[in-house]
Amino acid sequence: MNERLWGILVESFPKLLGYGIRVTVPLTILSFTLALVISVIVALIQYADVKVLRQICRFYIWIIRGTPLLVQLYLVFYGLPSVGIVLDAFPTAVLVFGFNEGAYMAETVRGSMESVSRGQVEAGYCVGLNFLQIMIHVVLPQAFRTAFPALSNSLISMLKGTSMAATITVMEMFRQATVINGRVYESLGLYGEVALIYLAFCTLLTALQHWGERKLSSYGGTKA
Repeated sequence: MNERLWGILVESFPKLLGYGIRVTVPLTILSFTLALVISVIVALIQYADVKVLRQICRFYIWIIRGTPLLVQLYLVFYGLPSVGIVLDAFPTAVLVFGFNEGAYMAETVRGSMESVSRGQVEAGYCVGLNFLQIMIHVVLPQAFRTAFPALSNSLISMLKGTSMAATITVMEMFRQATVINGRVYESLGLYGEVALIYLAFCTLLTALQHWGERKLSSYGGTKA
């Protein structure tokens, strides 16, 4: 590695890491939180088999899973202004990432809910619980334990996917690397540095996932 490139990487690292912590991480957390809320609502509607609402949910999942994330970002950020709806780049990214991942996570949560014995639901009705109470106290806790690994993978995937926000001018870590590269023309070094930072973030999330899985396993009376 020549001295010029090394100097560029040393100078750019704190800037890239700073944007990663200030923008990429909050974008991921907010988007994942929105996705989780959407996934639970959609999964509950499908589990309850509310006919009209269930069809709306299936349509939402079909549209989201059948169109590219990049196209969805462009439609909302560049397309909606033509009908008078203008959103800033960061809120647009949160909404699009949240609704996109929510469709996939909804299927994960729904499948986990359906893995819970229907006998437990019937037992809940027998002791006087209503549907919502049964979902909150009986079904969802067990479903989330089953879905935890898949949901954790969704979080890791979303963290990496936030780099697409650069295409709608969100100044996150990847876009900042592109800006710096426009001045110094060291693509391999700078994008490699960004990749290493993403790798560090994902490694931390993976470690937290394994810790969470061990904790959940201990609640079930088994050892990890």
